[in-house]
Amino acid sequence: MASLRKKARSPFWFACITMPDGRRVQRSTKETLRKPAQAKADEWERLSKERAKARQAHRVIAEIYKASHQEDLPDATVADFVKRWLERRKGEVSPASLDSYKATTSIFIQWLGDKCKRPLADLDTRQFVLFRDAQAARVSPATCNKFIKQLRVVFEDARRDGYIAENPAKDCPRLKVVSAERRRPFTIEELKEVLKVATDEWRSLILFGFYTGQRLGDLAVLSWNNIDLGAGEIHLRTAKTARMVRIPICGPLMEHIESLSAVDEPSEHLHPKAAKAFLKGNSPMVSRQFGDLLAAAGVTDRRMHGKSSGKGRAAARVTSDLSFHSLRHTATSLLKNAGVSPAVVQDIIGHDSAEMNTHYTHIELNTKRKALETLPCLTSLH
Repeated sequence: MASLRKKARSPFWFACITMPDGRRVQRSTKETLRKPAQAKADEWERLSKERAKARQAHRVIAEIYKASHQEDLPDATVADFVKRWLERRKGEVSPASLDSYKATTSIFIQWLGDKCKRPLADLDTRQFVLFRDAQAARVSPATCNKFIKQLRVVFEDARRDGYIAENPAKDCPRLKVVSAERRRPFTIEELKEVLKVATDEWRSLILFGFYTGQRLGDLAVLSWNNIDLGAGEIHLRTAKTARMVRIPICGPLMEHIESLSAVDEPSEHLHPKAAKAFLKGNSPMVSRQFGDLLAAAGVTDRRMHGKSSGKGRAAARVTSDLSFHSLRHTATSLLKNAGVSPAVVQDIIGHDSAEMNTHYTHIELNTKRKALETLPCLTSLH
């Protein structure tokens, strides 16, 4: 039976219960009357014992199976379940969503290390909290929350399929996110400073971002197969919306493309380092590199990594109102300021809208080409 206690300056009864891993903890019942508080505490203790029994039973079954078959019980380990879960999700979610789940689960599995070979039932909420705080030292609170949200989906399926009694990620609290200013466009002077310190690959990504308005992930994996120099076009299918877009290559971008080294294999990526990172599910690293580039150029403050507050939580990182996505806003703003029709801008950038679906069926490539030619020439700014 769970016990109760009172704390100074609190009107509520606190339940003293034993967790499935043997830890003795205290949790507020949010009840001021002893009887309903005791009932709630007893229910928590009962659920905790059931979960502990389920975990122990799963361990025993896994051990018996391994002794009999000389291999782990299928889907009994964290790594095995995640691998099969990702395979099952193919065709159920968009390619972009699947890639996102792959990236998150890969980071989680790497963080677990050898623990990923243990039974699913060994996972508890504390491990997800530790994982969240470890990631907060290198990515933003919003990204940490996205990791936990996706892991909840994965392990909820494990619970639903009967591999675990409860979803251990469900009770992992979210980090507080300090609202950042809305992303804004770059100024031409800021882009000039960034291009001065950019490596060749980042210079190329910036030019493609500025003159096409496409997302970093789509440009990172761009190959020569996507470039039609004869027609003066770039064609690609966006990962987020799965929409096929055709973008005319304006003068400055064509000049840049023609300056790149010739390749023998059309499937080769234009930006090999970024492509390798994205295809391995390490897109946050590429985004951080761009953030560091902005800091080196002096257009943003250098990012502060989260530091432990001594209470197991990581401090929020300094956020910026500029990112690679800001190039998308920059192209949109400059095109609209040049008097280009919003429908043409939306067709170039790749946005879907009710207005376009209702009033426009096709935007001529020549119209889009003329629009893109209104953008300033970045290649002559440095």
